[in-house]
Amino acid sequence: MFNFVDKVAVVTGGASGIGYAITEQLIKSGAKVAVGDLNNDKMKALTEKFGKDVITVNADVTVEKDMKQLVDTAVKEFGRLDMGFNVAGLSKPGLIMEQDYKDWKKTVEIVLDGIFLAMKYQAAAMKDHGGSILNISSLNAHVPMFYGAAYASAKAGVEMLTKNAALEFAEYKIRVNVILPGLVETPLTAQFFENEALHEAFMERIPEQRAAQPVEIAEPALYLASDKASYINGTSLVVDGGWEITGYPNLNQYM
Repeated sequence: MFNFVDKVAVVTGGASGIGYAITEQLIKSGAKVAVGDLNNDKMKALTEKFGKDVITVNADVTVEKDMKQLVDTAVKEFGRLDMGFNVAGLSKPGLIMEQDYKDWKKTVEIVLDGIFLAMKYQAAAMKDHGGSILNISSLNAHVPMFYGAAYASAKAGVEMLTKNAALEFAEYKIRVNVILPGLVETPLTAQFFENEALHEAFMERIPEQRAAQPVEIAEPALYLASDKASYINGTSLVVDGGWEITGYPNLNQYM
């Protein structure tokens, strides 16, 4: 579907979930990929499966020097950088009046600050020849949920950060877009599938009556990063099976 031969990408959180699916689809489409992650076992599995088409860097998205090192490694090993996919995320759930401030800060640092740091160095590596950046936000950027104030607020910030980056980077021919997934079967959402009553409540609200598979987020992500989307910039794409139409159930009944 896509031709990324001779293209180089960086993927944060690229060793599992949506990030892994993006990494896999990029390599299948001919790209070379530098993956930043903290799970060394999963990164080892990546290199065993994809060989010379992928390099991995133990990188924390909240540490600026790690994000610089990830981009520098991609350029050093593959010669350039054309695309950035910023996927790494985490959620520390809690009600506003009860949540520990450290959990709030940790969520915001990984979800929002991490994308700021990643884009800072990705764009710098692309400014001489152009490129594309794709950020992963969440349906929660638009739809609130109980226990999700930190995550939803940070994801809403990602959407606006994307628009600001699109505005700033346009002069360098760097496009920046964002995808807002709904419920996707990943390690981050495992708790929603383990709780049968909560899972059923979600299914009642999702018109498609199912969660997405990671590849169903990866494919529109690759589209937005590709030349097929050359006139799409600063756009938010909701990929949620229609869930935004109906909203979240009251999680207070299940948590």
